[in-house]
Amino acid sequence: MTMTEILSKYPKAEYIQPPHGFCPGCAVPMAVRWFLKVTGEKVIFVMPPGCASPSVLFPKPSLIYQGQRIKTLAVPFGAAAIFSGGLKTALTTRGDKETLVVAWAGDGATFDIGLAAVSAAAERNEDIIYVCYDNEAYQNTGNQRSSATPWGARTTTNPLPAPKMENKKDIMSIIMAHGIPYAATATIAYPDDLMRKVQKAKSIRGFRFLHLLTPCVAGWLFPAELTVKVSRLAVETKVFPLFEVEDGAITINKQPKGIPVEEYVKIQGRYRHLTQEQITQLQVGVEQRWNQLQYLANYGK
Repeated sequence: MTMTEILSKYPKAEYIQPPHGFCPGCAVPMAVRWFLKVTGEKVIFVMPPGCASPSVLFPKPSLIYQGQRIKTLAVPFGAAAIFSGGLKTALTTRGDKETLVVAWAGDGATFDIGLAAVSAAAERNEDIIYVCYDNEAYQNTGNQRSSATPWGARTTTNPLPAPKMENKKDIMSIIMAHGIPYAATATIAYPDDLMRKVQKAKSIRGFRFLHLLTPCVAGWLFPAELTVKVSRLAVETKVFPLFEVEDGAITINKQPKGIPVEEYVKIQGRYRHLTQEQITQLQVGVEQRWNQLQYLANYGK
């Protein structure tokens, strides 16, 4: 399906307007664009510090609809889930059951600093959509290591010759363990899949979690024009599978081509130091996680 055919299913309105403060080639504004195409303007974004919050406010507010700013609430780093749940409760108390409350947070604010708050909101089944835009490090402050940083990647807090030697935290398994109504992975390389999942999340009540892979030009060290290619390779190499979990049932949304992981890492400077033996080790880990996901998806069917 072409991009024109995909967009024909959604309103023509555009909600993110230039100039914005995102880096050239950043995947986050693309994710925001596809997300708002589905939700429309009746939404409140709750944003902790990260790449997104200052970028939609500077050099001037860029989330606009018909001349009116889309409501955005800036909150402390670890508090997006808590603020979102409280805000949704307040809106419901006032009789507003239509406005979507969306926590839009990076991996640092989700995997690390905000994990307890995310867990608490999920356990209470707060009626919010929680979006983690994952660029696999604290990129807004210069590419420091987070628990979302993959094995073998270089960061400013893992300078060579000591890249990160711990695996990326499996945030989806953690979220799934809470028994929430809906969770899904997505990336901007497959906007039809992303937008369908946003539509499904919009139609469900309770805690919904979207894990969006958003490659970072500055931190991952690839040319700005390759953002979509990098996103696509993440899926096709099985590094970032596309799947969704609805009431505990896992559905794999795309069968990857099985392109070697080497094709994914070789165009990113953060992996340039890896030896062939280390790339093989990375491939083994990817295959193990993929096989585990397939087993879980097929269990009981």
